[in-house]
Amino acid sequence: MLNINFSDLLSALALVFILEGLTPFLNPEGLRKIFLTAAQMDNKTLRFLGVTSMLFGLILLYVVR
Repeated sequence: MLNINFSDLLSALALVFILEGLTPFLNPEGLRKIFLTAAQMDNKTLRFLGVTSMLFGLILLYVVR
């Protein structure tokens, strides 16, 4: 049975918000350029980047735990 500790889940979510907020806070112009570049990419490239990011996160989670 899956045992979920909601405190850990909320802590992880809080860290995601903190890390996601760093780029717009520290370098808003750079983030704007990234968004403009991403808007010009086709769906296949964006999906590849998304799945690569998820796989990297899963591997990192596996190694850390």
